[in-house]
Amino acid sequence: MTMKRIYLLLIVFSIQFTQAQSQDLKRAKRLFDRTYYSEAIPLYESIITTNRSFEVVKNLADSYYNTNNYANAQRQYRLLISRFPEAATAEYYFKYSQTLKASGNYEEANKVLRDYFLSTKNQKAIENLDKDNLVLENISALGNRYNIKNMTINTSNSEFGAVTYGHELIFSAVNNRPNIFGKVYKWNNESYLDLMSVSLKNPKIDSIKNFSVELNTPLHEANAVFTKDGKTVYFTRNNSKDGIRVKNENKVSTLQIFRAELVDGKWRNITALPFNSDNYSVEHPALSNDGKTLYFASDMPGSLGSFDIYSVSILGSDYGTPKNLGPTINTDKKEQFPFVSKDNKLYFSSNGHAGYGFLDVFVSEIRKGEFTTPLNVGLPINSGYDDFSFVIDSDTQQGYFASNRKGGKGADDIYEINEIQPLLVENCMQYIAGVITDVDSKLPLAQTKVILQDANKKEVQSVITSIDGSFSFSVDCEKSYTVYASKNQYTDASKFLKLYKDRKKTNDASMALKSKEVIKKEELAVIEQKKKEAALLVEKQKKEAAILVEKAKIEKEKAAKKAIADAEIKKQEKIATIVAAEKDIVKDKDRLLIKTDPIYFDYDLWYIRKESKPILNRVIELMKKYPEMVVEIGSHTDNRGNAKYNLDLSSKRAASTREYFISQGIPAKRIFAKGYGETVQIVKCEPSESCNEEQHELNRRSEFVIKNL
Repeated sequence: MTMKRIYLLLIVFSIQFTQAQSQDLKRAKRLFDRTYYSEAIPLYESIITTNRSFEVVKNLADSYYNTNNYANAQRQYRLLISRFPEAATAEYYFKYSQTLKASGNYEEANKVLRDYFLSTKNQKAIENLDKDNLVLENISALGNRYNIKNMTINTSNSEFGAVTYGHELIFSAVNNRPNIFGKVYKWNNESYLDLMSVSLKNPKIDSIKNFSVELNTPLHEANAVFTKDGKTVYFTRNNSKDGIRVKNENKVSTLQIFRAELVDGKWRNITALPFNSDNYSVEHPALSNDGKTLYFASDMPGSLGSFDIYSVSILGSDYGTPKNLGPTINTDKKEQFPFVSKDNKLYFSSNGHAGYGFLDVFVSEIRKGEFTTPLNVGLPINSGYDDFSFVIDSDTQQGYFASNRKGGKGADDIYEINEIQPLLVENCMQYIAGVITDVDSKLPLAQTKVILQDANKKEVQSVITSIDGSFSFSVDCEKSYTVYASKNQYTDASKFLKLYKDRKKTNDASMALKSKEVIKKEELAVIEQKKKEAALLVEKQKKEAAILVEKAKIEKEKAAKKAIADAEIKKQEKIATIVAAEKDIVKDKDRLLIKTDPIYFDYDLWYIRKESKPILNRVIELMKKYPEMVVEIGSHTDNRGNAKYNLDLSSKRAASTREYFISQGIPAKRIFAKGYGETVQIVKCEPSESCNEEQHELNRRSEFVIKNL
């Protein structure tokens, strides 16, 4: 095969592939426009591999969305918004956020919407989003308001629209014994719905039966509601004529409400209501308590959103003009499945009010023909999926609703419900409370003014404490407050508190105030104490000073004694050295003497004799050799004669000897003279006759005593 032939074959194949894709795209769009979403999905899935145009991605995303395949819808909406951010309208950001909620990703769901509103500078939408989130937060804070139970009658197909009729439960489901044609609903590829019944006493799958052969047809029948006498029923059915589905110019079969009467045990006179239309749907009938008003959902012209709730007066066998319930109930999104309870409350499902995702159940009180702002009925009725066809007996708090949430048995399941908690919605609040006491006595303080201020120092509330000293404020969560307490003749006090999201939490702001009288007494006591402490300090300082003086004295004495001892040691060392060096210096007990030959004086005279001078000169030489030497000249006599005379004579002889020393250059301060007379005898001569002359001569002597070296 030549390259040219291969090339031509490729061109032919490409043309055929393109033509085939074009045909598939046309067929897919045709199915999509006719709401045959289940059949359109596989075609779009094959096309999107090569064609990711805005229309293909959008239609595939919507097909998944409308058949409750939220995971795949989320994937396609993400692709749509990322690839075509300018072309994607608010509708697709909303749908994308709904699929995110279905997967439990509420934070991302809110971010998607907030970012879109910011990009379009829609501040009002942002405010509404914040408001809705606050409402949901308050609803969620209530916890589970209902007990719910998946019923045994549920199957893998859809079951919903349960209402009681006598001893039976009437609901919409796939007939287990379908007609011979076996048609399926191409929106979601399920069989068409019929009105079924089961005994309330024994609601089991094998007990389910066809409610009425007269009412059920090969088309959809659902959402029956009965008058109080049980003789009239309103229900939803595909637009049909003689059992054949009727389509409008867009080839869509709308839904309509029919009425039938119970005659002789059979449902007869089945008629379409006069406000039905080929061009819009009228569905989900509900009756007021007095049976004079019919409520329903419709997308008729004038609706605020895709479907709104309407009411119409029942005038015997005729009807008034349908009236839109207005913006309090209806939004620019979808409101369906109305129900009016015995206590005159309108329940309905909506994806336009503050919800957890897709259809949620809401409630509004009917007061003199007016409707209060709808409230989300809360958990666990509502979820991230479709929650709808809610009915309840307000006397017994028992009822039913349907949901396609995860964990069910099929597409839509019916749940039994029991309301266990009233719907009392309030913003997150806490308490700031405490007791004001006396800081010293610990007793409570009555008549104390307690002021609560916000973060801007603005007074929010104020109270006067009672006899137990207590106070309490109700405040908002996630704010900061300062509590001030004041009382006459007491000090003030304050406490700052930062509050978080803990609902009903009590924050302690107890404070203790100080009596000014007690403060004054304490101050005086402090002054007196300081005086005492000062006096004690002075006394202590005096004692410490005296101790220091005494220590210094002792240390001084020790130092002096040590100095004396050191000097004495030094002196003794010096003496020892001199004694060792000088043979004429000798120790005599505790005295140090210069040993000399005897010095003689003439009888009764004191003058120095010539032969005595060489002896004295030897002493003088020693004194000159040692300039610091101080010598005492001691003159002694024997004890013969008068003692006084002897003392006077010895003093004169000592003085005469001193004068000689001075004459030889010895300073007067280094030489002293002292006469001892007969007081110091070497030999005791008592009486004097007891000694011989030699002994008396020993006593008659001059001594040179070294006093200092």
